[in-house]
Amino acid sequence: MRKIVSKFEEYGTIIIHRHSRPDGDAIGSQIGLKEALQATWPGKRVFAVGDENGKFSFIGGMDEVRDEDYKGALVVVLDTAEESLISDGRYGQGEFLVKIDHHFSGSSFGDLEYVDTSYESCAGLIADFIFENGLQLTPKGARALFAGIVTDSGRFRYDSVTPKTFETVAKLLKYGFSMMEVYNNLYLEDLELVKLRAEFVTKFRLTENNVAYIMTTAAEVKDYGIDVFTASRGMVNVMSGIRGVDVWVNFTEDPGNGAVLAEIRSSKLNINEIAVKYGGGGHLLASGATLKSFREAEAMLADLDKLVKDAKNGTLGN
Repeated sequence: MRKIVSKFEEYGTIIIHRHSRPDGDAIGSQIGLKEALQATWPGKRVFAVGDENGKFSFIGGMDEVRDEDYKGALVVVLDTAEESLISDGRYGQGEFLVKIDHHFSGSSFGDLEYVDTSYESCAGLIADFIFENGLQLTPKGARALFAGIVTDSGRFRYDSVTPKTFETVAKLLKYGFSMMEVYNNLYLEDLELVKLRAEFVTKFRLTENNVAYIMTTAAEVKDYGIDVFTASRGMVNVMSGIRGVDVWVNFTEDPGNGAVLAEIRSSKLNINEIAVKYGGGGHLLASGATLKSFREAEAMLADLDKLVKDAKNGTLGN
């Protein structure tokens, strides 16, 4: 931590990246860190860059950054396990690269890396980093970090939540933002989206060993009138909470490039290894990958089905 703080002190320009197709944790940790750096060192230029996600625009927006801004700059990449997932390929144009993350990963990148997989979220890790190193924070930054923790912890329901999670949230709430305003932005839905979610419930199927899955083509995504993020990560948990279903996966074809996004979830089995096998990653119970085709999706589905079968037969890991 102290080495990273020294780098923050050293550089006048700091550019913060994170993974593409951002979720609440990616944007929350990014905006939270940006706010803390600006509050602690007002004279520095601090930017947040990457693709946008309208669902989380209330947390904060991205900055316009010129190529020349990267010259002599410190680049920080948050919430990103693999280098191929970083949003905005200019991250390598800075002078020094720092990675801060909470995911399991099969590889490393950057000049300085700080990874702690015990955290439920990157936002939680960033919040503790701020508090433990005496950095300043604003209400906007605290709200962003809270939103990141809420989304990546499943509203504090996932196994990754620890007593420390609540201790960190208690510190953030002292900054006086509206917790209900965050929840309303995250979870209040338009009627059309509620109806669409009901339609996705009718779409899922089961494998022989009760792996629930949905396959949505690019044409269907266009017909629904939604973005690929809403169709993939936004709909994966319509299959959660079903007795007898321990693993579920949502396959969505991206109308933009034809790739198939796989969002995998489990209530108790480690599905991360299968995600990594297909070039993805994430957490033990929540991971994802970008696949080349639905044929590859079928292969992943077969691996997930075997995982559940082996768990039932007591042969898992043999």
